[in-house]
Amino acid sequence: MRIGIISETWPPEINGVALTVHGLAVGLAARGHGIDLVRPRQPQPGAGADGMDEMLTRGFALPHYPGVRLGLPATRALRHRWERQRPDVVYIATEGPLGGSALRVARRLGIPAATGFHTRFDHYAGHYGLGWATPLVRAYLRRFHRRAAATLVPTAALGAELATLGVDNVRLLRRAVDTRLFHPDRRDPVLRARWGAGEDTPVVLYLGRIAAEKNLALAVRAFEALRQEAPAARFVWVGDGPERAALQAAHPDYVFTGMQVGEALARHVASADLFPFPSLSETFGNVVLEALAAGVALVAFDTGAAHEHLRDGVGGARIAPGDADAFVRATVRLGANPARLRRMRRAARGSMAQLSPDAVVREFETLLHELAGEPDHAHHVLAARA
Repeated sequence: MRIGIISETWPPEINGVALTVHGLAVGLAARGHGIDLVRPRQPQPGAGADGMDEMLTRGFALPHYPGVRLGLPATRALRHRWERQRPDVVYIATEGPLGGSALRVARRLGIPAATGFHTRFDHYAGHYGLGWATPLVRAYLRRFHRRAAATLVPTAALGAELATLGVDNVRLLRRAVDTRLFHPDRRDPVLRARWGAGEDTPVVLYLGRIAAEKNLALAVRAFEALRQEAPAARFVWVGDGPERAALQAAHPDYVFTGMQVGEALARHVASADLFPFPSLSETFGNVVLEALAAGVALVAFDTGAAHEHLRDGVGGARIAPGDADAFVRATVRLGANPARLRRMRRAARGSMAQLSPDAVVREFETLLHELAGEPDHAHHVLAARA
């Protein structure tokens, strides 16, 4: 098949959407499909797109959030491109202006289109002084996704939530985690020593974008409560974002490592012990899978990836959404008990084995074949390449 993939975020941008879409595109290309990648031009060179046709469009950074870019509409260019070489199916990963223009062109040309629901932008609005816009953003998301042949979501719970909003074309596509990269064996005593932590020092991790919508104040509150019981505990923040500077100024004793990628990221994650993940704004939370795969115990609200993949009392603690006091108590209960923490760290990895990238790419491939009205003939594709 020839598959159009439209995304307004792409590595080297580091976020769950960029990494997920990149993994799907690379996986499909490796299985012999032609990939027509459409994305905004970036200030830094994008990740390799070997074996893909690539169209770069104009884009802009969001005000007050420079790590996130949107693509400008490209209706005329897309129509010309797809009339010249028509995709069998397109996947539109983001709902911005570029994604909206791609959906319009696909509908006009009769190309089946799937969209991805990755981010609850309607929930984000209130964190940036735009609470008044929440109903407008929600209405836009509803209208956008209802116009697609299918809306792909990472959890059944999110699918049910979208159904109540009137999005009735939902299909489940699981997220993957590279369990060979994120592995407990990457735990690094030298790195821990650099953080001021010995083998028995509880190291608390924050992993992800350091931004207002992540409920960061609760992570700080939970750690400070733990430090009352375990004064030697260390708090390591892996990531970057608009709130980093203020947090670093307020808490100079915390360790801020900045962005990490690849093996360095995997080593940082595996070298921690406990990840209290306070966000309530996630549609999923790829960082949950990465931490569990690396053998890091988790405290998280019972939503998204934690709801799907964390066994309460086994790999960590699942907390009723919004119960901040219970979140803090669970962080203290796990972090201040070395034996319990070691047991949960060993168990954390157990549920990750079935989430291999290859398995998820195959699921995506099957879904796209179905939308394109073709039988799933992946074995013929591979045979043709042999």
